[in-house]
Amino acid sequence: MTSAEDGPPTSGAADLRAFAVELRRMNGEINRMVHGFADDQSLHATDVQALAAILDAETPLTPGRLRDHLGLTSGAVTACLDRLERAGHIRRVRESADRRVVHLHYLAGARSAARSYFLPLAEATERARAGFSDPELAVVLRFLASVNEELTELRPPRR
Repeated sequence: MTSAEDGPPTSGAADLRAFAVELRRMNGEINRMVHGFADDQSLHATDVQALAAILDAETPLTPGRLRDHLGLTSGAVTACLDRLERAGHIRRVRESADRRVVHLHYLAGARSAARSYFLPLAEATERARAGFSDPELAVVLRFLASVNEELTELRPPRR
């Protein structure tokens, strides 16, 4: 059985296998850091994924939107949010006219802890960025955004 990444190369360094290898390597390195942060904060790796989703959301997330994003059950998201709230990373706020709606907010102290822990990642990213021109970086960002959009469509069905 062969996979798409085993297909014929398309153009030297830009073949599908090379992309797959580099994306897996980057994913592995980022996962290593995420697990280290989770251990440091006495959290689960899923809790860190939830924190990232809350931080990156353009508008405050609700538990339901977080559940959909993470592909977890309602009970698992509630347990995750309970841990994050107890650890001082988030707060749940009922800030709309509909008191049933809960929004999730990342707390400033938690941002500071994450910023401090992930500073080496930011510094490594900046060192890597320094080797590319602005037009090259624009292409890289467009590529990463496109891959992320495609991956969003590939979510496995919820169990």
